[in-house]
Amino acid sequence: MADESQIRSSANPAFRFVVDMDGERQAAFTECSLPTLELDVEELKEGGLNTYTHLLPGRRKAARVSLKNGVGKSKLLDWYIESLSQPVARKPFTITLLDAHLEPVLVWHVQNAYPVKWSGPSLKSSDATIAIQTLELACGEISVSKE
Repeated sequence: MADESQIRSSANPAFRFVVDMDGERQAAFTECSLPTLELDVEELKEGGLNTYTHLLPGRRKAARVSLKNGVGKSKLLDWYIESLSQPVARKPFTITLLDAHLEPVLVWHVQNAYPVKWSGPSLKSSDATIAIQTLELACGEISVSKE
């Protein structure tokens, strides 16, 4: 198992999204597709009022986070494999965006997440491309902070 210093020393500077779970650094990724946090809007038509419709805020739409091109510990993969054979363990985790000096820029705190998709690397002997892995997570509540 690699520790945080080994992950960081072997990671290209492009690995700017780091994932922390269970109190320790788990992985670094080059890409992170964060969800659009969006509310459903309910239309309410009032009898006798024909000039407009009331728009009321509803529930937040479902959110997914997609992490690509990762290096790190196997704990994330183990979590996904476990979810295939038993009830899914929902866990909190954080995604931290680092600047060029490896200082935190923004931190996304994700609650009640669970893995829904894992894409392993596609390897061809004729290609000179990087092996890509994608981890997609369904998310509960998401909050953003500067640290």
